[in-house]
Amino acid sequence: MTREIISAIILCAAMLLSGFSANQIKPTNFMSDTRGGIKISSIIPEKFGSWKKMDVSTGIVNPQQQQLLDELYTELVTRTYASNEGYVIMLSIAYGKNQNDSFQVHLPEICYPAQGFQVGDSRKLTLTTPYGDIPTKQLETTFQSRRVEPVTYWTTIGNHAVKSGLDKKLKEISYAMQGDIADGLLFRVSSIDPDKPRAFSMQQKFIQEMLTSITAEDRLRLAGLRD
Repeated sequence: MTREIISAIILCAAMLLSGFSANQIKPTNFMSDTRGGIKISSIIPEKFGSWKKMDVSTGIVNPQQQQLLDELYTELVTRTYASNEGYVIMLSIAYGKNQNDSFQVHLPEICYPAQGFQVGDSRKLTLTTPYGDIPTKQLETTFQSRRVEPVTYWTTIGNHAVKSGLDKKLKEISYAMQGDIADGLLFRVSSIDPDKPRAFSMQQKFIQEMLTSITAEDRLRLAGLRD
């Protein structure tokens, strides 16, 4: 039996279990209520390591209408940072207090093409940090053959960074069985840079320095890292 068939069977089982859970389990406790009202924007410093927030428009891709953004996301943080050497990184964090199937965050593979970008090669990558590993994904995107924008991102459900849609569904079911409505986020960094290896390297540097600058509790919330 091939890996694809096994994955399909597991996904079908998860979907059936999800449907059963929806009928039998009615979670009522929002995990977001345990966050103490702390906003994502207050977690990320405006200056850390060799990076400093720029007072300019980010250029981050967010193609949805504002009404849809308000429905999908509890908070949307977009910033631009520059290193001491002048390298520019764009940061976007989309946080939603209710990450069921109707309100889950939209992945860059959807948002970028909707804005006119072409998505080229993509790959999954485990980002190793001093605090643990993060399952990330890298995309190579271009706009009208002129703007080359490599992207690195990951998504979380509750206090877990998820590896796939199946992993997300299983985590969601697990939280629901505990009576919790899981929150979640999409953490995305990108840079306008035709040198793709350099772009991905600088993005990893940015992430590493950011994680070092925040608390263990915030690393858990942003990236599912357990020190």
